[in-house]
Amino acid sequence: MIHFVLLIVCAGAIYLSCEWFVNAVEWLGERLKVGKMAVGTILAAFGTALPESVVTLVAVTTGATDEAKQIGVGAAMGGPLALATIAYGVTGVMLLLKRRRERLRVPAPTGTPQNGPGDETLGNAKDMERLAKDQKWFLPIFFLKVALGLVAFAFKPALGVLFFAAYAVYFWREIRSSRADDDTDEDEELEPLKLQPKAASPATWAVAVQTLATLVVIFIAAHFFVKQLDVIGPMLGLSATVTALLLSPIATELPEIMNAVIWVRQGKTKLALANISGSMMIQATVPSGIGLIFTSWHFDGPLLWSGIVTIAAITYLLLTMRAHRLTPARLAVAAGFYAVFAIGLVPILG
Repeated sequence: MIHFVLLIVCAGAIYLSCEWFVNAVEWLGERLKVGKMAVGTILAAFGTALPESVVTLVAVTTGATDEAKQIGVGAAMGGPLALATIAYGVTGVMLLLKRRRERLRVPAPTGTPQNGPGDETLGNAKDMERLAKDQKWFLPIFFLKVALGLVAFAFKPALGVLFFAAYAVYFWREIRSSRADDDTDEDEELEPLKLQPKAASPATWAVAVQTLATLVVIFIAAHFFVKQLDVIGPMLGLSATVTALLLSPIATELPEIMNAVIWVRQGKTKLALANISGSMMIQATVPSGIGLIFTSWHFDGPLLWSGIVTIAAITYLLLTMRAHRLTPARLAVAAGFYAVFAIGLVPILG
């Protein structure tokens, strides 16, 4: 029972820390004169994805056996899978609930066409193009990442540098495009910094302290959250492999999911989606580069299956975005791909 209690406590700590983190990172973007979209794709994503990259680095560099190093490879594959399915799916569900509450609070005038809360598209054509752009970057990089796991050749470790370079190019492009787009967007008043709630413009040191302190709490709470799952999984009759592939990725991506929930609740859907897509780009490049350099980067059945499902989920989202038909309901469908992954694991592991 103590492990279940600690699991709930850790989840609560992550949520509250994310409340303070998203508040601080928006002010950090304002101080650094970064466009609003880059706050989600770069600043927030870098902050929440960095601890997971460190986990991969530690696993592949200190692992005494190939099996231990494979934990790092599994983390590099499980992160994008959880983001492409669970994180997007949870965001869609939150949008459905939010729009349903709004409709109940403010009923539509008599005679107005009654569309369901999940039938309205997310943003205009320009917004869809912004979202699709990240998916178009992610898909070929991730496809190469999976393909390299199926072949073996002498200079494969050297290709890890290409993944770091790919993220550097993405980072540069995102900063430039975000600043250009920000000039055309309406200014949005920021909520007071929680560390200085009465200050109209908080001190830079307070913004930095709140950002760093919340990241430390998120990292520690996420670490203990994963530890509790490692104990609870066998208690529920789940093998260590199933726990690592099904439960651990959700735990490690919990900060990104919490950020998305908070931003949707605040009416900042663009930031919520940008945080997920930005985190996916980090997960597709940085941990992959580390894994390629320090391991054989060879995929077994479960790892290959996770890659296939991730590619399928992103292809579905990309096609929906390019057709300008992304709705909360269609976004929520992405979570179904995780169920497909779980069902597909049964014959693979059996």
